[in-house]
Amino acid sequence: MQRTKRGAWGAVQEALRQSGLDFELPDLSDVNPSECKVVCVPLRLGDSLREMGKEARDQVVMVRVDDDTKQSLDAWVATGALKSRSEAAALFIREGLKVRAQELQELEGALRDLRRARDQLEQKARDILRNKPKEGKKGD
Repeated sequence: MQRTKRGAWGAVQEALRQSGLDFELPDLSDVNPSECKVVCVPLRLGDSLREMGKEARDQVVMVRVDDDTKQSLDAWVATGALKSRSEAAALFIREGLKVRAQELQELEGALRDLRRARDQLEQKARDILRNKPKEGKKGD
């Protein structure tokens, strides 16, 4: 892979272009490559929207967003592509979670470990409480 004047980032961009992926990279000259993650997201949001439509969306999540985010959601609704701000938010939350699926799997593994440790702690506490001395006995 030939390095261009944009360094490693330019080389990555050129290799992806040669593979048929065309995109623009922001200026990453001050970014440590080991602190970056490159993610390819298919552009067909319609597929995700249809997939989302197959399942009931009956879970309510209240979320506060900044004005720019609200305006972006409203713009999607204004196009007629999405029915509501809620549907737009659900779609983009779903897409964002797909992008971060690997990190989420790592966190879920850590949460399983935490639940096991809590279960062990609770069991230990129950064992101790079951074996506590009766009231009125010496040493209370």
